[in-house]
Amino acid sequence: MTIKDTQLSKEEQQRQVAQWQHASLQAAQKHLAEKGILGMSILAKDSRVLPPVCGIWKIKDNKGKSYWVISGKVPTDTMPVSGAADARSALKHFSYQWQIKADKILSAEHVDQTQSEYANILIRHAHGLYDLANKDQLWANAAS
Repeated sequence: MTIKDTQLSKEEQQRQVAQWQHASLQAAQKHLAEKGILGMSILAKDSRVLPPVCGIWKIKDNKGKSYWVISGKVPTDTMPVSGAADARSALKHFSYQWQIKADKILSAEHVDQTQSEYANILIRHAHGLYDLANKDQLWANAAS
């Protein structure tokens, strides 16, 4: 087996990224649908895909309200678009909110193991999102 045999072709890499993006977008849409938000359109120019970690989707519902939704290898979450001006700011917002939520869980009087594990997952992902938001090279082509 050669090194070339172990490397994915460019076409295969693009196919895998496209599959990942589709799955991430489906998770975001499902999350909104579970919250009763329907009739969605994706505002692709404002959304950002950062495989394999997350997609930050700007989605508009059938009532004209817009939302930021994050999905991927992170907890799927949503917020009104008024919470962040762009995808990079949305990452920082989700990071901050998850840190607050984790702190609230861990500072409760009675924290069971499941709650503690969930809080630690939130903290780990909050730190990861913050690091992604601070990588200028990822945002060089982003509209500001």
